[in-house]
Amino acid sequence: TRYFVDYRKVRVVGGRGGSGGHSFHSEPRKVFGGPDGGNGGDGGHVILKADQQMKSLSSVLPFYQGFHGERGGSKNCYGANGACVYVKVPIGTLVKEDGEVVADLTQHGEEYVAAYGGAGGKGNRFFLSNENRAPMLFTPGEPGQEKVLHLELKTTAHAGLVGFPNAGKSSLLRAISRAKPAVAAYPFTTLNPHVGIVQYQDYEQVAVADIPGLIKGAHQNRGLGVSFLKHIERCRFLLYVVDLSAPQPWIQLQDLKHELEQYDKGLSERPRVVIGNKIDLAESRINLPLLREQIPERVIALSALTGHNLEELLWHLRELYDTYVETEQSRGQSPVKW
Repeated sequence: TRYFVDYRKVRVVGGRGGSGGHSFHSEPRKVFGGPDGGNGGDGGHVILKADQQMKSLSSVLPFYQGFHGERGGSKNCYGANGACVYVKVPIGTLVKEDGEVVADLTQHGEEYVAAYGGAGGKGNRFFLSNENRAPMLFTPGEPGQEKVLHLELKTTAHAGLVGFPNAGKSSLLRAISRAKPAVAAYPFTTLNPHVGIVQYQDYEQVAVADIPGLIKGAHQNRGLGVSFLKHIERCRFLLYVVDLSAPQPWIQLQDLKHELEQYDKGLSERPRVVIGNKIDLAESRINLPLLREQIPERVIALSALTGHNLEELLWHLRELYDTYVETEQSRGQSPVKW
């Protein structure tokens, strides 16, 4: 079983360059042919490449090294360059070195050279000159770069389901997509983000991320707060899921916004909609008009368990997605597609 992994510490080393060749040309009736040692090949790079098929950092190993370049040969033959090592990472991977972000891979096929290979050495042919007609000198190849990188995955989804434990986020994701996150009657059933794809008849696909339940003080890293909150950063719009059957459900919404705002100012103000879940319960039908009086946002009341009013959510989700696409295109940027 491969588990969801959103953090990896990786040591990368570029390949060593090949040594220069050291030889002299020799053939019948040509006694002093001169130096003909070729240069060594360059070492291979280690390259991180974003791939939309990858959904986790679980397959990333702790160490990678590029292939070494080959030694230069006689007859002025250059050594072959070492092959590059490509490391596939999910879209949305942050690359950090010494605490600073050095790369942000957000597009499919985007590459970052994590460690450059060393240059190949010079053969003795390179040192031929009028002053030195028979050079014996050649240089070894240079070592490749060596770095320790920290890879962090921030889920790139269009919409993020934000709510407290047992609000019904996983049940909702199962109802509107083919994702199958675990659902149970106890809190913290979901420990890792899940991404479900909502498909429409015109073949557009909207990615919805089920973020594990937050708790009060999540922005101070209580529980697993920060590791959850960082996945919300990349979501283009937010779906606040509140439990309508709980007393004063608008307090849930205030607490959720507070946690997001303390983590990243302005995060809670992204395009959003409030989803009142568990409308099939009697307490929920009493609390629904009270919730609508307390908050200015649109409230979509539904039941993930029975499927009641899911159509309204799907239509509004498409409206949010179309607005996002138009905004990105007006800025001259390409929207994220799944």
